[in-house]
Amino acid sequence: MLEVLVAFVILALVGTALFRLFSGALTNAAAADDYSRALLVAESALAEAAGTPPLREGAQSGIADDGRIEWTTRVTPYVAPQANAGAQSGSELLPVALWRVAAEVRFSGPDGKSRTLTLATLRLGSKEAQ
Repeated sequence: MLEVLVAFVILALVGTALFRLFSGALTNAAAADDYSRALLVAESALAEAAGTPPLREGAQSGIADDGRIEWTTRVTPYVAPQANAGAQSGSELLPVALWRVAAEVRFSGPDGKSRTLTLATLRLGSKEAQ
C-alpha cells in the first residue's frame, strides 16, 4: 500500500511539472504570434510608405488587427552620420536624395506590457519633395 502511495506522489509531481511546461509553451506560442502579427503590420506599412512615389517628408499612422496594433510611418531626409563636407556638398548637386522610411508598431505583449517594433529602410527619391 505504501508503494502505491509513493507511486501516486511521484506521478503527481511529474504531472505538475508537465503542466507547467505546457503552460509555458503556450505562453511562448502566444508571444510569438503577437510578434509575428506586429512584424507583418510593420512590413506592410513600411512597404506602402516606401513604395509610394514621390517620397515626401511626413508621417502617417493607423490601427490594425481590431485595434490591438498601432502603427506609424515616418519619411524623413536621411543625414549620414559623420559625413565629411566634401561628400555632403557633392550630394547637393544630385537631383536625387536619400530618404529614411521607418515604421513603428506598438502592441501589447502576452504579459500586458506595451511592446514596440521598428523597421527602417533607405530609398532614393526626388530632391524636389524636400
